[in-house]
Amino acid sequence: MEYVRRFSEHPLLPHLLTVGGFILALFAIARILTERRQPSNTLAWLLVIVLIPYIGVPFYLIFGGRKLQKLVARKSRIYPSLEGTGVIDIPSQVSATAQTINASGAFPPVGGNTVRLITTGEHMYAALEQQIRAAKYSIHITTFILGRDETGKRIVKLLSKRAEEGVKVRLLLDAVGCLFSSRGFTDPLRRAGGEVQRFMPVMPFVTRSSANLRNHRKIAIFDQHTAIVGGHNLASEYMGPTPHRRRWRDFGAILSGPAATLLNEVFLADWSFASGQRYEVLHKELRPDAARSEGSSVLQVVASGPDVAGDSLYEGILSMIQEAHQSIWIITPYFIPDEVLWRSLMVKARAGIDVTLVLPDRSNHPITDFARRHYIRELKSAGARILLFGPGMMHSKGIIIDNRMGMLGSANFDLRSLFVNFEVGVVLYSENDVRAMRAWAEELMVHSRELKPERARRYRVIGHVAEDISRLLAPLL
Repeated sequence: MEYVRRFSEHPLLPHLLTVGGFILALFAIARILTERRQPSNTLAWLLVIVLIPYIGVPFYLIFGGRKLQKLVARKSRIYPSLEGTGVIDIPSQVSATAQTINASGAFPPVGGNTVRLITTGEHMYAALEQQIRAAKYSIHITTFILGRDETGKRIVKLLSKRAEEGVKVRLLLDAVGCLFSSRGFTDPLRRAGGEVQRFMPVMPFVTRSSANLRNHRKIAIFDQHTAIVGGHNLASEYMGPTPHRRRWRDFGAILSGPAATLLNEVFLADWSFASGQRYEVLHKELRPDAARSEGSSVLQVVASGPDVAGDSLYEGILSMIQEAHQSIWIITPYFIPDEVLWRSLMVKARAGIDVTLVLPDRSNHPITDFARRHYIRELKSAGARILLFGPGMMHSKGIIIDNRMGMLGSANFDLRSLFVNFEVGVVLYSENDVRAMRAWAEELMVHSRELKPERARRYRVIGHVAEDISRLLAPLL
């Protein structure tokens, strides 16, 4: 102890710490400049590292990665065989978006599907429980949050029962989102014969570890043929058997057909990475009749994240916006676009296109509400319509273009979802499905108020400072 005390008082120690911090800062800056990032994201990290290096450098080393090549090279790339999955040539009026998404690393469109939209947490829970009870062979579920509440307990109990009955049950939990529910809470499922894995735990010096690259996908696949996808986590805030006063408004869909088989492929790639089981071995479990046709809906599954070569969701959304002729409706809990998406929406609004944003009046993350203010204020001045949903939190995610295309899934309209997280989306190309999405969006609009021009307020300077700081840090959120 005496040696430690003397060392801490040594006059060279501050100098050594300064030199060490400088070297780490140079290392971090060099790494940032070599990564393929948005300019705003690069600038935000550089400012944090230069202005507050003792905080910025450690935070970047823990949270700053986006597509870490050595890390994602160990993860199974999502390039399954599409033989027998109903790949089709879609109508020419949406072929540009479909081709863009496919070229950036996602699947091509597939036909032969059925789609049923789910617009309440009670209906989502009922659908999930029904599918769990009806599954004959396999249940594959991945979620960002598994709540230690009544909803989480009921789902774990039901999955355990099905595992005891011989159904292959796999539950994949994000290690950060499920920090307090991925171990002892799920032991009943393990004891029943089910499998539970944690995706990318935050542990130093461990290969499959990162605090930044989170699995934000929410998928449930049953018998490799029916899938539930959307924004719902497995917690009472999102779903439950009975109404809940504080339940959020969310959105999802039940799919049957070849698209569900492709969502199962996404799950298997994630499971292989988290469990260490070989993807080729898992792929042999696929049933020959899993991709059979069920209906007439044309869908495109879009997996995006470090395991996909391009930025599929981002490029797909950009293409959808650029193809719009009449209307662009965006429903999202958090709105922090990059410069290209924002300017694209501004141009469309000024051209007379119906650009409508539906956002929560107040989200569960106040800093994102500050960060969005500049973007929505400028969009409104360009002619866009900004609707604020309330009371209550809206967690729904959807994009609707004219009556031709719609997108739903797990991704928010922010930089983290579009460039960092593991996400999944589904593009709807059939007119009946898109019209159903429009009807859902119109119902949300009934419960929303239009953003009015801001009035002069006391402490306005403080508010603008908070807004500017939030917008500066937005790429890091």
